[in-house]
Parts: sequence; structure tokens; C-alpha cells
Amino acid sequence: MNQNTTDQFFKSTVLGHPSGLFVLFFTEMWERFSFYGMRVLLINFLTMAIIGDNAGWGWSSENAGALYGTYAMLLYITPIFGGIIADKYIGYRWAVVVGALIMTLGHASMAVDSPTMLYVGLGLLVIGTGFFKPNITSILSEMYKNNPEKKDGAYTIFYMGVNAGAFFGMMLCGYLAEKVGWHWGFGLAGVFMLLGTLQFWLAKPLFGAIGEVPNRAEVKKAEELAKQSNLDEDRRNPFTLVDKVLIVITTVIGLLYAFNDPLSKIADINLFPFKLGALDGQNVMIIAALVFFLILVISRLMRYTTVIRHRMIAVIIFAFFTVFFWMSFEQGASSLVIFARDSVDRTLEGTALTIFNVVNTLLTIVPLLIVSWVLILLGKQTWKKIPGSNVVLAICFLGVWSVAIWMLYKEFTATSSEITVSWFSILNSFFIIAFASTVSKLWDSKYNPSAAYKYGLGLIIMAIGFGLLAYGAYGIKEGIKVSMIWLVLAYLFHTLGELFLSPVGLSYVSKLVPARMIAFMFGMWYLAIAIGNKLAAVLGGQIDNITQQYSLSTFFLIFAIVPVIAGVLVIALNPLLKRLMHGVR
Repeated sequence: MNQNTTDQFFKSTVLGHPSGLFVLFFTEMWERFSFYGMRVLLINFLTMAIIGDNAGWGWSSENAGALYGTYAMLLYITPIFGGIIADKYIGYRWAVVVGALIMTLGHASMAVDSPTMLYVGLGLLVIGTGFFKPNITSILSEMYKNNPEKKDGAYTIFYMGVNAGAFFGMMLCGYLAEKVGWHWGFGLAGVFMLLGTLQFWLAKPLFGAIGEVPNRAEVKKAEELAKQSNLDEDRRNPFTLVDKVLIVITTVIGLLYAFNDPLSKIADINLFPFKLGALDGQNVMIIAALVFFLILVISRLMRYTTVIRHRMIAVIIFAFFTVFFWMSFEQGASSLVIFARDSVDRTLEGTALTIFNVVNTLLTIVPLLIVSWVLILLGKQTWKKIPGSNVVLAICFLGVWSVAIWMLYKEFTATSSEITVSWFSILNSFFIIAFASTVSKLWDSKYNPSAAYKYGLGLIIMAIGFGLLAYGAYGIKEGIKVSMIWLVLAYLFHTLGELFLSPVGLSYVSKLVPARMIAFMFGMWYLAIAIGNKLAAVLGGQIDNITQQYSLSTFFLIFAIVPVIAGVLVIALNPLLKRLMHGVR
């Protein structure tokens, strides 16, 4: 990609950035609308009683958590393969389109009231995400290849699209599902996924050659250059046959575990039907995979020079604590949904309902006005070049405005109302949008703490949210519900914790890891997040069991105490981590 090819994008700008950035913004927005719109419904739908006005499937929270955990875990693994396929064979743009179409089929499958179609739908969403997720950001990166000084601002705008999509998806899909019917919510997610795909495809003239199918000769030449540049490093630390065998073994065992957990609980199908002493087959295989993985990592680390080895150990320490963060934070997709539905007083009337409706209207209309304004600016710049894409985007926004106005009208004309379970989930996106710039300015000031302190504070701040839930739920008895203020405050602290910790990890992987190992270490980082997501769903699925045996307060204390201990530990490790990082900040 030469200088002139990338510079052409800055001839047509919106808010100082290429129009193509905002096409990616809206594409990602509709994908996140669909993803989070479905995500916020799944556990609620699966565990809802099988009788009632809007019946669910009546699953136990444990079974629902096992299924969701495997789904969430696989979402962080398939992008590794999707990125490789796009790089070598089909290009970024085709990968995004293929992924989006597969996800559309997944949402459509989930709108059908059938267990088989639910599993098919989740499988298609996992595969589609693998193609979509890594490659839309690759297009963005390629667009700014010769303008790196503008890249930070571009990613900030792009991630506003992520949060806007999550916000509206959870709000509108959740409202339709809970007030009209589950499959309306699942269906709405699929509709906007399809329209988002169409607007991206019709915007093809705006991107020129960026993201096109790679030229095989150029790919081969780039691989040869990379191989040559890493020749000395490869001689010192090649991936041996033993390394490759260990990678395959741990991957296979990990995937078998991911599928065995829901299969054994839901369908009574056990892929590991044996015992070793007091341990069942599944736990034996997990321990074996952990041992093999440790052998692989340690053996590779020992082959590097001291400085590189120390820096990679620092990354591994951060990855270890990342598991504890996501294990707790991702309760928002499982146990907090069940808590909001069953244990929070969501019924409002009179003055309280009026105040909520005013707040909810502002939360809905103001972001919609801002994003619609961006749409108008994009349309003015690109109408002649990509009219079809603009028409599809206009249809999308007419749809969103229609559903939003209908929702607000229903709530304002009601004398009493029960806030939807999904409404609380939008708070995370709202708080990110509200506080992200403030936290970012803190990192640019003289108060910018070290990575270990950011990690520790992120864990501790998030734990405060669970501590508040434990306090709010203390002593409540069956049939008594807690004030919604505790859940609102919990989401506030969870989001602040996320803003402290989440952006740090990947940044340090790229800074600390040598080129030869960066793909492996990024894979390991996403593996840590995947494990955290799986643990979150498995532990979150125990909310009913722990509540019955101990109390609801005890359940939330687990997610308050464990992150606090982890946060204190990582802060205590700050001097060691600084030495291991050898000057990298």
C-alpha cells in the first residue's frame, strides 16, 4: 500500500477523519447491536420459567451458565483462525462480509423456538465472530498506515461505535424480548446484523484496494522477508516438533473440555467417562492440559535471552491476573441477569416512574441524536460515491428510532411499569462513554500510575461493586427484593474497574513481546480472557446453589474478596514487574 493510496482517504473527511472510518464505525455498531442484543437475552431466556406470559425454557442457572460459558470462551479463540484465513486467502473485506453473513444466519436460527436451532445459532455466531472480529480492525489499521498520529483518535471513535451498538442492542432487543416475546428480540438482532452487512458491502467503492483479496505473490514475498528478518531469532528459538505437539494437545483438550462441560450437564454426555482417584475425568484432563501448557511456556521462555525472557514473564503475570478480572466482570452476562430478574425491585409507579421515564428518554434520545448527526455528516460526504450504503444506513436508523419511540411511548402511557432486566446491562456502555475520556486524561497526566497499579486498582474498584451488592443483599429473605440502586452502583464500579484495567493488557503485550512470539503471546492473552469468561459463566451458574446453601450475599462476596486479593497481590508485585519489564513503560 503506497502513500498516495492511503492518503486519498483523507480527501473526504467527517470530523477530521476519513469517511471510511465512519462506515466501519456503523458496521461495528450494528454488529455489536446484534451481539449484545442477543447476549443480554440468552441466560434470561434459558432460565425463565416455562409457564407464564413470556415463558422461557426453565433451565437451571448451572446448565445455562455451562452453555453460555462455552459460547463466550470460543468467541476469543476463533478470531485467531479468522485472522489467519483473511491474511493469507480471502482478504479483510471478504472476511468481514462472510463473518457478518454467518452471524446473520446464527441470529435467524436463534429466533426459531428449537433447542437444535439454538445450538446451531450459537455455533454460527462463534464462527462468524471469528471472521468478523479481527478483520474489521485490520481494515482500520491499514487505512491509517501512513497516518499513525491519527490512529489513536480513530480507535477512540471506532470504540464509541462499539459502545453505541451495545447500548442500543441491549436496550431495544431486551425491551422487545421481555415485553413482546423472546423471538422478537432475537429476530431484531438478526435484522440489524443483515442490514449492517449490506451497508458495509455497498460502501466498497470508498475503500479502494484496502482489505482486498491478498495477492499470493505479495503474501509469499512478505513471508520470505519476515522469515529472513527473524532468521537469527529462529535459529536461537525455533518452534520445535515438541512445541507444536504440545500446542496441539493443549488445544484439543481445551476444546474438548469446552464442549464437555455443557454436554455433561445438559445432555448427560460425558467425553471423559473415567476417574482417577477422587478426580473425575474432566478435572484430570484440565490438570493434564495445564501441565502440558506450563511445560510449553517454560521451555520456550528458557531459550530466550534474559531481558526478553523477563519481559515475557511480566506478560504472563498480567495474563494470570486478567483471568480473575474477567471471571468477576463477566457476571454481567450471567448471575447479574438472574439477580436483576429475581431479586431486584424493578416495579415503579407515580413520581418514581416519571423520573425514570425522563432519565430513560434522555439516555435513549441524546445518543440517538448524536449518532444520527454523524450519519447525516457521512451522507453529505459520500452520497454521490456510495448512495446505496447511505440508503441502508438511513433505513437502519429509521428502524431504531421507530422502536425507541414506541418503547418510550409505551412507558410514558403506563400507570405502573416493571423495568426490563436488560435495561441494567446498558449501564456499562453508558458509563464507558461517560467516563472514558476522564480516565484517558488521567493516564496522560503526571498521575499516570504503573501497569501493576492500574491492574490492581482495576481489580479492587470492580470488587467494590460486588461488595455493594453483597451489602445490599445482606439478610434478605425469600420473596423480598433489594433496591435497584445497588445494581446501578455495582455497574458503575465495574465499569470504572474495566477502564483502569482493560486497555492496559494488549498494549503491554505489543510493547514487551518480541516479534517472533507476538502471535503466540496474543493467543495466550486471549486464552486468558477466554478462561476468565468460561469461569465467570460456570461460577455465575452457581448463584442458585450458593444462595440456597448460604445466602445471596455470600455469593457476591466471592466476587468481592477474590479480586481484592488479586489486586493487592499485583500491586505488591509492582517492584518485581518493573524489573522484569526492563524500562518499558
